[in-house]
Amino acid sequence: MSNVVELTKTLVLPILKEKELELVDIEFKKEGRNWYLRVYIDKPGGVDIEDCSTVSEALSAKLDEADPIKQAYFLEVSSPGAERPLKNEEDIKRAVGKHVYVTTYEPVAGQKVFEGRLTQFDGETLTIEIKVKLTTKAVDIPYAKVAKARLAVAF
Repeated sequence: MSNVVELTKTLVLPILKEKELELVDIEFKKEGRNWYLRVYIDKPGGVDIEDCSTVSEALSAKLDEADPIKQAYFLEVSSPGAERPLKNEEDIKRAVGKHVYVTTYEPVAGQKVFEGRLTQFDGETLTIEIKVKLTTKAVDIPYAKVAKARLAVAF
């Protein structure tokens, strides 16, 4: 399955580059009886249905040509949504100033789950302002300890 993801990545990156879009993630997974190949794309300001449709059509043609997937599957091209995953350092750098949700592999400052405003990222440490009762405090989280990170909708 990872070879399907890798081949899809190879096929979709030139399409995205031409359209000035960014690849966020690719998933190939079975849900119930059906297989889904999901490609998540983005751009500053967000993608629209036309962006998704254009990429879907171009990628579908390339996949038909390469024929890497033997079973039937559904191709879905979409936005990663409001709570988009932050997969790498570039994603995290772009998220500075935004509300994030971060989990760690081991406790940092006595906890493993953090939600708040990402105020800084220097490539090694994320600084997140979190609310503790009526005050706000900054927590430094080593990037090496981050298990998952995503944008979060603030309430």
